[in-house]
Order: sequence, then C-alpha cells, then structure tokens
Amino acid sequence: MEGGGEMEQESVLYHGSQQIVEFPEIRMARFNKDFYFGFYCTLFPEQAKRWAGRFGKGVVNEYIYVPNRNLKVLSFPDMTEEWLDFIVACRLGKAHSYDIVEGPMANDTIFNYVQNFADGKISREAFWALARFKRPTHQISFHTVNALSTLTFVKGYEVGHEE
Repeated sequence: MEGGGEMEQESVLYHGSQQIVEFPEIRMARFNKDFYFGFYCTLFPEQAKRWAGRFGKGVVNEYIYVPNRNLKVLSFPDMTEEWLDFIVACRLGKAHSYDIVEGPMANDTIFNYVQNFADGKISREAFWALARFKRPTHQISFHTVNALSTLTFVKGYEVGHEE
C-alpha cells in the first residue's frame, strides 16, 4: 500500500512512544495534530521507530488492526487538495466526526509548508510546488473508543535514539 490508502483488511500497525502502550487512548494535547486529537499509528515500523526515538530511547508498539465496516473512515491515499484542507482545519482546532482517518503525514518539512499556508505566508500553489518532491509517509489515527477497539496489542520493544 504505497503512500497510504484505505485499509480494508487486517494489518499490522506500529505506534512510537516513550513507553509500552498496551491499552491505547486518545489524549488531548497542547497542539492539534494532522488529523486532530487521536491515537496515531503507521504501517511502517521505521517511521514508528523515528517517533519513538524523538526524545532518546523509546518503544515501538505493535498492534493487529481489524477493520470494522460500521465505523466512519476517511482515507487520503495521496496528498491532495482535500487532504491539505482537512489538515489545515484540524491543525486550526476544527473537530471532525470520523472514527478513523488515514493518509500521508505532514512530516516536519511538510508541516512547515502546511503552517505557512495556513498562516497565509505562502499560496496554495507555492505549497504544492514545495511539497511535490517530498516523499509522503503514512499515518492512521483513531478518534473514538469504537475505533480503538479495532486494535489488539501484540508487543512493545525498546529502540534507541539514532544519531
């Protein structure tokens, strides 16, 4: 599933953290994330390892994800106009009604472009010119208790900070 895409079958997902997270939860944070407040995972273990190692040593948590067709899911297979508008709205604090949202992640570089666009410092055209050559990543966020129930903890393992 290159660059994301709706996950309609059982998959292994990874979450990078400071600790083992056997029971995922949604935490309100100081800053809004790409898809608003939620529990974030990825299909890519290397990406979870980077998330876990942000502050030194961390833990990569592994889960089995079993889709539930009764949940409201929004999927962005690629960076699109709709994806950009959705991320800007979420980062500005606008809540949504989806149980699960999946799509590319605005990594640090792309986040700066998104922020500059949201702040009116660059145009939509300038955003796409800058973001076009960045390799997208993957994230899937869980926003409700029903969404979290699609995850089953498998294991957690410690990873070190890589220079």
